[in-house]
Amino acid sequence: MARPSALVVRGGWEGHQPVEATELFIPFLEDSGYAVRVEESTEVYADAAEMARTDLVVQCMTMSDITDEELSGLRSAVEAGTGFTGWHGGIADSFRASADYLHLVGGQFVTHPGKEPCERQGGPEDNFLPHEVTITALGREHPITAGVEDFELVTEQYWVLHDDLVDVLATTTHPVRPWHPWHRPVTCPAIWTRQWGAGRIVVTTPGHSLDVLRHPAVRTVITRGMSWATRTASES
Repeated sequence: MARPSALVVRGGWEGHQPVEATELFIPFLEDSGYAVRVEESTEVYADAAEMARTDLVVQCMTMSDITDEELSGLRSAVEAGTGFTGWHGGIADSFRASADYLHLVGGQFVTHPGKEPCERQGGPEDNFLPHEVTITALGREHPITAGVEDFELVTEQYWVLHDDLVDVLATTTHPVRPWHPWHRPVTCPAIWTRQWGAGRIVVTTPGHSLDVLRHPAVRTVITRGMSWATRTASES
């Protein structure tokens, strides 16, 4: 049997440490038998032959831009069965100017609420809030999150806009705080899957920094998501 192929695409905003973050998971892929290719840009998405033989794309590309040809190549590959996964801004805040990318992924980061203004010091920690990631009823039975208990994090808490085609495995709730303008708690998906043609998509919103990616629950979800999204898994 041929080895499954994984394409790691990384770059974009350096604040999410795309090289260091992906290097945390490449050993898992290699140890799991994947042939791994790493690209530092999205140009590979326009290579139809390469994408056709790719079983899994792991993307860590915050913000940045993508050409129409590259996006078309990615969408076509996923529709044909290539898995697509990533974490945090590397998948949920990529290519902000592309409505077609948003349509593919099904959810888009819009903010991460901050601390009380008097507590802010001008660094990334201004947006680190304690919050819970709560596994849904679907998540308790899904292969990606089964056996994962609700867990607490102190990091960016993503507020995402999403559509009804996502299957939500975990949520997080933004509470009402005096310095924020909303007036009731808002629950957002924190982990979701999406079927797109023959392909599977997995989005995990925690993952701002390496310590979060090393959190046992976060790492479990990401690695299981890679396995679940892979083309051969989708065909089983």
